[in-house]
Amino acid sequence: GYALLGIEFDSIGRVLRVYIDSAAGILIDDCSRVSYQLSGALDVEDPIAGTYQLEVSSPGLDRPLFTLADFERFKGRMARLQLMNPIHAQKKFKGKLLDVKQDIIVLQENDQMIEIPFAMIDKARLVPEFELAQKG
Repeated sequence: GYALLGIEFDSIGRVLRVYIDSAAGILIDDCSRVSYQLSGALDVEDPIAGTYQLEVSSPGLDRPLFTLADFERFKGRMARLQLMNPIHAQKKFKGKLLDVKQDIIVLQENDQMIEIPFAMIDKARLVPEFELAQKG
């Protein structure tokens, strides 16, 4: 009954992060249950050479955005994006998700609309609402 939202692997810190969700939300017991099951499968299949740490997590308030559908779902919300290569000499953006046009994310940063190809996004996360309220 869990949905896999996405996977991140930090090769420097050797951490495999697995994000899960469900209609009822995610509790620590859910993360433990998935971690136990996933650990067994990873030990058998051994897809990552060497040692690493497995973390199973809910998406949290600063939910990572992995797919075009994620960007579509959270249109109107604030997000932070980090790109693999710079656009306009900039790799980090923070703005309002305005639209998704095929594989282009339209972001409003201050008064500027920026079109960012989805393929150029390295990491993307929602900006929690309380963070906006504290700085506003």
